[in-house]
Formats: sequence, C-alpha cells, structure tokens
Amino acid sequence: MDTQFIEKYFPLYQKAALLTVEIGIIGIAAAVIIGLICEMIIYFKIPVLRRIVSVYIEVSRNTPLLIQLFFIYYGFPKIGIRTDAKVCGAIGLAFLGGSYMAEAFRSGVEAIDTIQEESAYSLGLSRMQTVRYVILPQAVTVSAPAFIANVIFLLKETSVFSAISLMDLMFTAKDLIGLYYNTTESLVLLVVFYLIILLPVSVIGSLIERRLRYGGSGA
Repeated sequence: MDTQFIEKYFPLYQKAALLTVEIGIIGIAAAVIIGLICEMIIYFKIPVLRRIVSVYIEVSRNTPLLIQLFFIYYGFPKIGIRTDAKVCGAIGLAFLGGSYMAEAFRSGVEAIDTIQEESAYSLGLSRMQTVRYVILPQAVTVSAPAFIANVIFLLKETSVFSAISLMDLMFTAKDLIGLYYNTTESLVLLVVFYLIILLPVSVIGSLIERRLRYGGSGA
C-alpha cells in the first residue's frame, strides 16, 4: 500500500466528494418535489396528467440512469438544449429519483385507512386540508423507510456520473488508475469516501425511522 500516494491525492478525492454530495443533494431535493407532485396528481386523479405521470414512472424506473444521462447530455443538444455535466447529473438524478419517491409516497398514502379521510370530511375539512393535515403527515411517516432507502440508492447512483466526464469520485479513481496504475490505493480511497458519505445517511435515517415508529405507536 503506497501511503504517499494516498496522502498526495486525498485532497483530490475530497474535492470530488464535495461535488458528488452537492449534485446528490440538489438531485434528491428535486426528486422529492417531483415525487410529491406526481403522487398528488395520482391521489387527486387528474385525468390527463395522471396518465402522463404513470408513463413517466414506468419509463424512469425501467431505464438505467446511465442511459438517461446520455440522453440528456448528448441527445438534448440535438434539439438546441445544452447543459453542462453538473446540471445534467442533477437533472438525471431528479428524473430517476422522482419516480422512486413517487412510489414511496404512494405506498404511504395507500397505507392510510380510508375511514380517516372520511372522518376528516365529516369534521368539515376540505380535501386540501385533509391532505395537508391528515394524509401527508401519516404518509411521510409510513414511507420513511422507503424514502431513506431511495436517498441511499440515489447517492450510490452518482457513481455513473463519470460517464459524462463529471469530476466525481468514480471519475477521479478511474483517472488516477489510468495515469499511475495505483489501483489498490485509488479504490481504497474511493470506498472510504463513499462510506464517509453514505454511512452518516444510513445512521441518521435509522434514527429517524425509529423515532417516527415510536412516535406513531405512542412509545
């Protein structure tokens, strides 16, 4: 193990990790918004939009992120829409993640007993008020495990960003391996930085799930 190599290129991995996290946060935040909007369209059964959302979810979930990135990065310029690699990465992550978040929210909404919705209406709440004060809080609680799993999944999916020449962790590792052939050291640094990113998310997610579970059971 060449420790000097690790010490020398550790800062380069730090920079790549910050870029990975930055794009991950932007993409995941957008994915949550997209997922919530899609679920509301499905919940309110808006005719045309509901069909569009269904098609979007099927296309997004059944195509690899790598193909989606290629389509955005290389395909969109053909119709005059140009994006840099960073924007492309965030859009691709949001496009993929939005469908997974929509399904997570859907499972949460479907887990709520319809009698709660009927009770809210009998108390004089409008449909929007029922969604805001009765449906969404419980749906978010129920879908928390799926939500956390999706966040971790999307952060791991950032590893394909190197295919569009984005200087993320995977690109950095592949570049150093190609230049210096220090495969072991480059991969060790890659694993370490992904653990630094993902382990806190996993631990915090578990704590949130436990807190929501205890809160829901009254413990």
